[in-house]
Amino acid sequence: MSHRPMAMLRGSAALALALSPWAVHAQESDGYLGEIVLGESKREIQTQTAVPVTELDQTEIDDRQAGTIAELVDSVPGVSLVNGSTPQGSGINIRGFGANSTYGTDQKVQVQVDGATVGAEELYRIGTQLFTDPELYRSVEVNRGTVGSFEYGSGIVGGVVRLETKDASDFTGGETGFALRQTLGYSSNGNGLLSSTILAWQPTEHVELLFNYVYRDQDNQEDGNGDTIENSAFDLPSYLAKGKLSFGESDQHSITLSYSDTRTSESDVPYDTFATTGATFGNVDRDVESQVAILSYNYNPVDNDLVDLEVTLSYANQEIDQEYVPGSSICEGPTLPCGFPLPPGGFAVVNADQQYETTKLLIKNTSFFNLGAVSHDLRTGIEFSRRKRLDAESAPGGTDDRVAVFAVDDMRFGGGWTVSPALRYESAQIDGAVAPHDQSYDNDALMGGLSVRYAFANGVALFGSAAYTESLPIIDDLTSPDFMVQSEKARTYEIGASYAAQNLFATGDVIALKANFYRTSLWDITSYTSSVISGTYPEEVTTQGLELEASYALENGFYTDLNANVVTGDERQVDGSSVDWRGVPADSVQLTVGKRFGDALDLSWEIAADKGVDNVYDDVGGFAVHNLRATWSPQKGVLRDTQIRVGLENLFDKDYTPYLSTRPAAGRNIKLTLAKTF
Repeated sequence: MSHRPMAMLRGSAALALALSPWAVHAQESDGYLGEIVLGESKREIQTQTAVPVTELDQTEIDDRQAGTIAELVDSVPGVSLVNGSTPQGSGINIRGFGANSTYGTDQKVQVQVDGATVGAEELYRIGTQLFTDPELYRSVEVNRGTVGSFEYGSGIVGGVVRLETKDASDFTGGETGFALRQTLGYSSNGNGLLSSTILAWQPTEHVELLFNYVYRDQDNQEDGNGDTIENSAFDLPSYLAKGKLSFGESDQHSITLSYSDTRTSESDVPYDTFATTGATFGNVDRDVESQVAILSYNYNPVDNDLVDLEVTLSYANQEIDQEYVPGSSICEGPTLPCGFPLPPGGFAVVNADQQYETTKLLIKNTSFFNLGAVSHDLRTGIEFSRRKRLDAESAPGGTDDRVAVFAVDDMRFGGGWTVSPALRYESAQIDGAVAPHDQSYDNDALMGGLSVRYAFANGVALFGSAAYTESLPIIDDLTSPDFMVQSEKARTYEIGASYAAQNLFATGDVIALKANFYRTSLWDITSYTSSVISGTYPEEVTTQGLELEASYALENGFYTDLNANVVTGDERQVDGSSVDWRGVPADSVQLTVGKRFGDALDLSWEIAADKGVDNVYDDVGGFAVHNLRATWSPQKGVLRDTQIRVGLENLFDKDYTPYLSTRPAAGRNIKLTLAKTF
């Protein structure tokens, strides 16, 4: 654990008291008055930073009973889903960028697993970054926008989703011995089944070993009208093996090795994972596998605040193997129903096998030090990465070798000021594998940002930031020599305020608010063809929005959380005209009201609502969905260390299709989860 200067510790401790459920001791001049138990909300709002970041801990992950990573983060303001109830044909859209109905990603939203960059590039109709199971993870962090992204990559306009896998000590409590946790789950809509088995073992205090096997199965779901949602079934086995060795004085050295694997086999399913039927492309037999292997070393001496060294070598692999099912395309037939003959064996792209391999070495150090009256939290690093892509139809193969260096410094001074400059320099060399794309291209870019925050003594803080990033050409761009020498560029400005306090309206209450307004401009665009003028690309895309997070909790267990997102955007065409930006999600609001009864029972009611959208692309009605959740955790008796969760999603069986999605949402769904730690 790194040691900050004492002044820094005092400031952090004061904030922690205001925002956490820890008990605090009231003191007056005449001595100890007793404990004040602070109220605890569902989610802690990150009011201590200018970065728009939201964190989901293990409790919230469990309570949400999500079947996919997408469903796990859809409550974060600024985050919208594309078909979130299945791992295939789904994706995450943040601030109008990321997944869309054509590609699983546009490279402007990055997903990382324990620091490893996962997912594919612009795979037509089949790509996804979310092919993994929520049961493997202990926490999820969503950084929205660019200003907090320079440690993780370049060209990040929407944001970063960072997943952290579970550790053995999460279940052993850091003590020697074994722990077994078994989770069983059922969901009524689609007859979904879940089994998660975790075996954690600490043979000594310095060695942790964990194995986690998850099996999740779901049939096709039904929408609010009772109609079958085709292509919504999946069978998803996953596992995680992880070990950690700590050694040296005060365990200042540690080595961690982990490997996770998720795969599925599908028979006679539509090639287009975003659609519900085979249509023109027809159906395929498809095998998908996602693998992540990580070896990391950490050196954190207790007597040296200048050194907290992390060296991480990661490997991520995604394979998609598929074969056309004869007779499944509507274009087959002697009369040429599509106006052209179907190639024997189906379209080439339907039979193409895809593979992405990303190997990355990250060397990063965190230093805490004082220079005069300024305290520094300095993070510096160098990153080497290679992405290798198998050559396939409509997907050129090649390698993308990159070197990046970055520095981010949180400087605190003057009682309430925090100034955080960030820089990243990245160079890339892309080599095509097969003619006619067997060319070599070099590109580089310098990018960075600055955030400024001032915290008043009364709990109010004001902040603002400016950030510039570039998305260097990717392997997909080999099909266009012009794109190989042109990076996409984006600039984002943000301004906002936060407030955190305790004992405001009642003894032991806790309130936290954070509002953030942003404006992003993207130009030199190569990722999106114009849907208005055929064969061209938008000149510029501009988005602006307001994100709001609020929570309030009382000592008696009552709590309420509010998240809201209001966003607009437009794309300027080459002829000077402007239309609505197609990636902008619907305005949304989510309200949760709940009550905790000690540590044993948690009841909550959630309302998630989207405003209707009527633009040049679609006309989608608004909706409001009600979800009920209950968690019972007996504190004694034979059911001690047992958690029983019941969720009732889409209580009134609302029939709706969220904007940006290509499939209707699931109707009423009863979820039951039983977990026991032995």
